[in-house]
Amino acid sequence: MGDELLKAVAEQLQTNTREIDTVARFGGDQFAVMLDGIASTGVARELAERLDMSLREPFDIDGRDVFLNAGMGIAIGVPGVADPGDLLRDAEVALNRAKADHTTHQAIFEPGMNSETLERLDFEADLRHAIERDQLVLHYQPLVDLTSDRVVGFEALVRWQHPERGLVPPLAFIPLAEETGLILPIGRWVLETACRQAQAWQAKFPGVRPMMSVNLSARQFAQPDLGGQIQAILASTGLPAASLELEITESVVMDSSEKAISALRALRTLGVKLVLDDFGTGYSSLSYLKHLPLDTIKIDRSFVAGLVDDDANLPIVEAVISLAHGLGIEVTAEGIETAEQRDCLRRLACDRGQGNYYAVALPAERIEECLGPDGLASAAG
Repeated sequence: MGDELLKAVAEQLQTNTREIDTVARFGGDQFAVMLDGIASTGVARELAERLDMSLREPFDIDGRDVFLNAGMGIAIGVPGVADPGDLLRDAEVALNRAKADHTTHQAIFEPGMNSETLERLDFEADLRHAIERDQLVLHYQPLVDLTSDRVVGFEALVRWQHPERGLVPPLAFIPLAEETGLILPIGRWVLETACRQAQAWQAKFPGVRPMMSVNLSARQFAQPDLGGQIQAILASTGLPAASLELEITESVVMDSSEKAISALRALRTLGVKLVLDDFGTGYSSLSYLKHLPLDTIKIDRSFVAGLVDDDANLPIVEAVISLAHGLGIEVTAEGIETAEQRDCLRRLACDRGQGNYYAVALPAERIEECLGPDGLASAAG
């Protein structure tokens, strides 16, 4: 069926181009179309639009309708200047831009794209060496019991200490790590480092057992041997399973709900705690909550930010807390920035909170300033 689809695409491209144009299969599922005698970028764009529309029509493959999305990169040659190889390279650079931009299916090559592509390749190469060069660091944000304002645990958040760019925040490199698969070794390093740090704090402050919360990416969660990895890390670091929380985003769970439920149950048998992160930002069905083996739900910061000023947010947060407690699930509020937000969450009986009101994410040595000789000190705004 794949071969038949490629043939059908080739025929559609030939049908919707001119006789003087050249259509070629460039490799795999990529095609190249050489448009001869194009007077302007606008004409090239119009022809590309026509091709795009034709490829959106369903293809009848063995009696089944198959739908495609095609990305298109356009490069304009200048007579006497553009080398054929350069033109193909430029078109592929534009294609990569089109695929990265989810708002459009097309992109026209611009000279600046080359430098951007090279910069991205350099950035990716640096990221591949970040672990072996000991450039990744963890910062820890306190998790606070809202009743007492006492710190009960920490969320581990990865940073990249780049030798030239300085401290790179996760949003600047985690999407690339996800795309390239580097999130797997990075995620394992984060998990192991965070568990080792938590065990060290528990040994130093035996009066309490602070939790350690670690985020799992979609790729990590999909690994068939994830349970074995976690078991091995807990064994090597000595951290009790009950002291580890694993955070999975709402979208990851709901994208493959039945498989996710099975995977969560398998993790639960290890004795670790399970947290549903960013609750309220996706399109999940509330009925699934009763099937998910969860210990905690995290209310997304977007709801907490408008808790005091937006009348619509208060009943939503109140309903989520009530629903979770009815199912025996604790609730953590993210992004607490003010005393007013904290007080409101207290009145709603929210269990835990975190945010800059209490503390920003800090390196391990700074976190110890929050720790007293008898255990975890209370947090102050």
